[in-house]
Amino acid sequence: MKEDDERWMRRALELAASASSAGEVPVGAVVVGPEGLLGEGFNRRVLDGDPLAHAEVVAIRDAASRLGHWRLDACTLYVTLEPCVMCSGVILQSRIQCCVFGALDPRAGGVRSLYQLLEDVRSPLRVNVRHGVLAAECSAILTRFFEAERH
Repeated sequence: MKEDDERWMRRALELAASASSAGEVPVGAVVVGPEGLLGEGFNRRVLDGDPLAHAEVVAIRDAASRLGHWRLDACTLYVTLEPCVMCSGVILQSRIQCCVFGALDPRAGGVRSLYQLLEDVRSPLRVNVRHGVLAAECSAILTRFFEAERH
């Protein structure tokens, strides 16, 4: 594990808490480049009425906007939950260099659980992957949210 992984995952967890407070599924994401924090976001599907407003997409759009271009090839994405298939595609298309995530997503995971899209040898694009960073904390915020939703 890289030394900054916990630091940036903690910021992603703060964003996930903001999502939860807004009634969104608590997932947070940050994009970090050589110059530091470039983009951040949390799930906004309900707030924005947008099915594409996953935390990863929001953070990647924010980073691309700040940089003024779509190529994020020197960047790392930190996200509290394993990216889905859609977000994996966005990660590949934005040329993110590394994806670090906390909790596995056995229902919709596109990076480790169901598919391994970011490292598929059939693709001309590949992303370095690290997972399990603050996994217990990342899982706990989701568990608390869904338990509250059920009651």
